[in-house]
Amino acid sequence: MNEAIRNGYIGNPSQLVTLRRVRAEEGKAKGGEIIEVRTAGGFEADIRPDTGLDIGQARFCGLNMSWMSKNGPDSPAVFAPYENEFLNTFPGGLLYTCGLRSAGPANRDGEEWHPLHGRYHSLPAEQVCAEIAGGEIRVRGVVRETALFGHCLEVKRTIRIPVCGASVTVEDQVSNLTPKDEEFMQIYHCNFGYPLLSEQAKLTLPAERETLPRTEYVRLGLGKELTFTKPIPGEEEQVYFHLMRKEFLAEVENPAIGVRMRLSWSGASLPVLTQWRSMAAGDYALGLEPANCFIMGRHAERENGTLQTLKAFESVTQTVKIEFSRL
Repeated sequence: MNEAIRNGYIGNPSQLVTLRRVRAEEGKAKGGEIIEVRTAGGFEADIRPDTGLDIGQARFCGLNMSWMSKNGPDSPAVFAPYENEFLNTFPGGLLYTCGLRSAGPANRDGEEWHPLHGRYHSLPAEQVCAEIAGGEIRVRGVVRETALFGHCLEVKRTIRIPVCGASVTVEDQVSNLTPKDEEFMQIYHCNFGYPLLSEQAKLTLPAERETLPRTEYVRLGLGKELTFTKPIPGEEEQVYFHLMRKEFLAEVENPAIGVRMRLSWSGASLPVLTQWRSMAAGDYALGLEPANCFIMGRHAERENGTLQTLKAFESVTQTVKIEFSRL
């Protein structure tokens, strides 16, 4: 972009890239801020500071890439920490972060109640900054999950989007800011929908992996997890856990629209890729979810020996990157 300015092709960066902060004026997201991003590489995304700097709708070359639920965009005002309310509020979006103290089913852990997929998405970001610098769009902010006499978990999130490219990198520094160890769970719930997702699409995963079905019904479908069908009324969702050996990546290609999506992540800190495959008509979605857990909920994860711990004042860095390209 700087070269285009120096050579006189443009006089204003906004001719090639958009970085704009607006507010929703209706619906469940009313009053919520949106950071709109459009790049010269054909990538568009809505970043939502009021919901943990998660990412809502995303497009590539004018085509929708993300999945949106029937509920539509949300805000912390509609979040209700009850057992079944998640189904009435979950918006989908390119990235919905789950955690930080529990992820998966609603559960009671000792005297504490944890809603389905935790509270992270209901937490507004602080110290939000959005800028164009060094050939990329950078959006930064801090999200804190805290309790009086209890936990203090902080996420310093940085989102990087190249101004002439079509990718988004999310980097989180997750810190325990208390003098005692704190158990934590985190899922990067990345959601893809039509037209990227269709019966013409194919998922590619590294050959060196172990695939574990969540239920017996899903076990019967082993071998079909890399392909997709047309929408089927009432079709039951399927969930698989993929444990990669070396490469931590996944690709979706759809020759019908000529687009490839590539997802990569920091496998050392996010060892599990959960695949949510919903072929249900009206709820037609693919979730690819790098995680540090098996989405069983805090109590069950501890009993399974897979609940991760941040020691006193310890930090861990998680990275997830989503790239779009033409076939």
